Amino acid sequence: MSTRTFLTAEWRDLVMLNYALEPSLLEPFVPAGTELDSFEGQTYASLVGFNFNRTRIAGIAIPFHQAFEEVNLRFYVRRGSKRGAVFISELVPKFAVAAIARYAFGEKYSRVPMAHHVQTRPVDDVLEAEYFWGPQTNRCSIWIETAQRGYLPPEQSLGQFITEHYWGYASQKDGGCLEYEVQHPRWLVRDADNFGLSGDAGRYYGSEFATALSQPARSAFIAEGSAVTVCKGKRI
Repeated sequence: MSTRTFLTAEWRDLVMLNYALEPSLLEPFVPAGTELDSFEGQTYASLVGFNFNRTRIAGIAIPFHQAFEEVNLRFYVRRGSKRGAVFISELVPKFAVAAIARYAFGEKYSRVPMAHHVQTRPVDDVLEAEYFWGPQTNRCSIWIETAQRGYLPPEQSLGQFITEHYWGYASQKDGGCLEYEVQHPRWLVRDADNFGLSGDAGRYYGSEFATALSQPARSAFIAEGSAVTVCKGKRI
């Protein structure tokens, strides 16, 4: 394992709802040394639910912390030729995962109860995927249904823009920025036939983002996912 490696895992069944948002909503979260990225003049944020599997930190499989869900709200920036993601919120059901990510990267992780289901209906071959987070009395979820075939997003497409940001950027408490690489192959995606977001998003993202996420998503798909490597961060 490379000395640059912080974490290895598999990310699977990534439900991605993608929203065109006003730059003014995202600009306060842009880390130092980066700038907002855009696709065809629009700035995007994505609400993403997926499964972590086979998780190892520095090569070590931590008992009871190898498989879990994550839901994050992210947007897209660039630093020169590097295109990356910035996370407004990252939710996981494991306290230790949240604590390690906050300590190592300064990311905005929180622990909440989570669940998911992913299945293909045998009667019509429709793939269903849904991620839930929060207590039973105030639960949110994102979901997708699709009968579409998987494909690699073509060059210069919105799907490529969303899935092929291979860097992460995290603002630090002192005003600086941490940059880290996320390595994975290109992902097959399946466009959604139906999709949605339910629950009180304001509880987790604040009223401004809740209002923005109440508009229809510009696109939605499920990415197959792959093995990933998250490298150690460096200050920029």
